[in-house]
Amino acid sequence: MANREANTEIRVQQGAVPAAPPMAWYAVGILTVAYTFSYIDRQILSLMVGPIRADLGISDSAFSLLHGLAFAVFYTLLGVPIGRLADRRNRRNIIALGVAFWSLATLCCGLARSFWQLFAARVAVGVGEAALSPAAYSMLADLFPKEKLGRAIGIYSSGVFVGIGLSFIIGGVLIATIEAMGGITLPVVGHLAAWQATFIIVGAPGLLVALFMLTLKEPERRGRGDLVGSMPVSEVIAYAVRNRRVYALHFVGFAMITLMFNGIMAWAAEYFIRIHGVDRGTIGPQLGLLTVVFGGLGIICGGLFSDWLSARGHTDAPVKAALTGAICLTPVAVTATLVPDPRLSLFLFAPVLFFSSFPFGPAAAGLQLMTPPAMRAQMSAVYLFVVNLTGIGFGGTATALVTDFVFRDDMMLHWSIATIALVGGILSIVLLTFAQKPFRRTIAELSAPVGEAAR
Repeated sequence: MANREANTEIRVQQGAVPAAPPMAWYAVGILTVAYTFSYIDRQILSLMVGPIRADLGISDSAFSLLHGLAFAVFYTLLGVPIGRLADRRNRRNIIALGVAFWSLATLCCGLARSFWQLFAARVAVGVGEAALSPAAYSMLADLFPKEKLGRAIGIYSSGVFVGIGLSFIIGGVLIATIEAMGGITLPVVGHLAAWQATFIIVGAPGLLVALFMLTLKEPERRGRGDLVGSMPVSEVIAYAVRNRRVYALHFVGFAMITLMFNGIMAWAAEYFIRIHGVDRGTIGPQLGLLTVVFGGLGIICGGLFSDWLSARGHTDAPVKAALTGAICLTPVAVTATLVPDPRLSLFLFAPVLFFSSFPFGPAAAGLQLMTPPAMRAQMSAVYLFVVNLTGIGFGGTATALVTDFVFRDDMMLHWSIATIALVGGILSIVLLTFAQKPFRRTIAELSAPVGEAAR
């Protein structure tokens, strides 16, 4: 067993990543577009709370299951085996198939006529999207040296906030326009309500994105190891167990930030509509613009800040950068929905979006740095399993449960959002504070000479 572990260390300490060529940045661009479309397709639902509740006759809690649990269960469960596959097979092709699948599933959301049909279609969206990020993180780690990895993953991760922003903007315009038309009627399909037609319109372009993905070249697997993909599951598990403290603190710490973010953004539009009486067609573009600008800036700045710290010798730079974002985020996230003026509340959403996105470039970059190449996609999938099952699967539902069963009043939605923000913020700060020391230790062990690391 000792020899086997030593051999594993040898495999993961060979090779180096060259300076990123122009094609590497082209890959970042295509992957970012795919990530943007994934978030348009998954997040468009949050602007349609009222129409879907009315048409399907469901509560806030039931709607939250469509937004979170239906998507997250298979998205998270399938991420691990797909990550395992991505460590062994062509990552570009896996991503292209995933994009095509979730785009078709989004089209199916528009054909749903009942709660369970829409639930099943949302499950299928999650299945397709499970193919993207584990493989994308692995590809980027092979395309960029570590001193540029933070910014590359930051740009890729900006697709989250550009996608959410565009879902608000596009969704607000589409729903208002189609509602004014009284819905639309298509051959064979028949009459569609505004929310159904919106799903079909936003899902179709993803099929073109899947074709563009095929223009990428599968990168050579580099980094610390040439025999990437040959690490047995037992060795992957053994490495994760040896480093369980840093992985647990990393995963759960970022899961709490994701819980905050989803607890806020799943209900942000409905908060302005329900509490402040802002119409859907107005708040959608406003929130969307804020999300694109400040969410996109935040995640890129987080990656740049992490790279800046790394260049100055901070081996725990990704965790330190993320912790900075969590500390800045918590007070403004708690306050944003409690101020009585809707204009001030909307203004406060700018720093909420900036600092909620700030930690996630460092989160993904740090995970790649503390994980051997032979298991990057797999551990990325486990990370996404924890973070997304907690955040996407439960974040919006947590807010709804507090509204329905603690306050028992739909008009207390703003207090429910603030409650989830406070709990998630405090827990993320504590967990990321404790993650710094074991992260430094893991990085030091991976950087040590083979014999010393084995001991």
